Amino acid sequence: MSKAAELANLIGNINAGGGGVNRNVIINGAMNVAQRSTSEASRGDDSGYYTIDRWRIDTGSSTDGRLTMSQDSSAPIGFANSLKFDCTTADTSIAAGEKLVLQTKIEGQNAQIFAKGTSSAKPMALSFYVKGNASATYVAEIFDSNDRQCSKTFNVTTDWTRIKLSFPADTTGTLADDNATGLFVNFHLNGGSNFTSGTLNSSGFASNTNANRAVGISSFFDSTDRTFFLTGCQLEVGQNPTEFEHEPFDTTFTKCERYLGTIDAAGIDTGLTAGWGMTRAANNNFVSFPLATPLRAAPAVSVAGGVPVRFAAEGAQTEGSNDTMVINSVTPSLEFGNNNNLVCLNYAADTGPNTTINSQTIGFMLNAGGRILFDAEL
Repeated sequence: MSKAAELANLIGNINAGGGGVNRNVIINGAMNVAQRSTSEASRGDDSGYYTIDRWRIDTGSSTDGRLTMSQDSSAPIGFANSLKFDCTTADTSIAAGEKLVLQTKIEGQNAQIFAKGTSSAKPMALSFYVKGNASATYVAEIFDSNDRQCSKTFNVTTDWTRIKLSFPADTTGTLADDNATGLFVNFHLNGGSNFTSGTLNSSGFASNTNANRAVGISSFFDSTDRTFFLTGCQLEVGQNPTEFEHEPFDTTFTKCERYLGTIDAAGIDTGLTAGWGMTRAANNNFVSFPLATPLRAAPAVSVAGGVPVRFAAEGAQTEGSNDTMVINSVTPSLEFGNNNNLVCLNYAADTGPNTTINSQTIGFMLNAGGRILFDAEL
């Protein structure tokens, strides 16, 4: 696109109520942050977040198709990373309820700029870069929390191509101004007849009919040669997409930390004390973990390679040394501090001597290479 055309698009979007900085409501659209993992194999029939932050797999009924999801260094000029799907097990017999959707979710309070469901509703411009190992046709969809949606087909070739799609304003279906999901951005890469047997709903937003969501798509699982790459994903106010809004890495990382906080002992030979707390009463052991960024909501907590240990107990132990009492790695209850930036876990069972001692210091010892995930994803 010429500079003149880019400027005209930007001015048009500003006139529509968009433009300027922070115009992209998609977080981590350049695929730069991958806190969970940079590669996960054997995915495809289970929904969830696996690699690149803010991007998840959404699946339907059981399928034999499998893929590896990864952060890849192949990218168009101006980008360093992409999200890659690589088919590792083909599935050429597609069940009616089967689907493979690459998805990111946007909080309702971050989607208010579109004024959706009001008389002042604004159009949406979606743009992204894609490529694959061969030509294919897929569908990009905007789906809202009111079960209204609009779908657009796009083509993939063996070269990086920037796709630009316009979604009309929708004066029906106001989005709640809260921290729950307001919009879904979906990329349909495989679908059974439940999602492909109707007429593609592409002209405007309408109440959802599943059969109209992904009509005309290729199947990503048709061959183990199949690949799909995506980066530079942007959703903004306006009729026409503007140049991708790059931002500093630390800005993107902090946005991602709102949905996934981590404490990591990678590269530490002896492990680390990840959290501190104390015993309030027998079998009532609190450990608190301060987080750099407040989380969106109370998280699900998972631990790999760690256990709470009691310090400075009675007896021959020296203050600051480990006691023989180890609190069991049972599933803790979750208590939360102000502003969602202090996670407090209560381990309600312990073993060993001194089980009745109160007001002792305890620390959560994270083994070398261990990590804790505080997952507050939509």
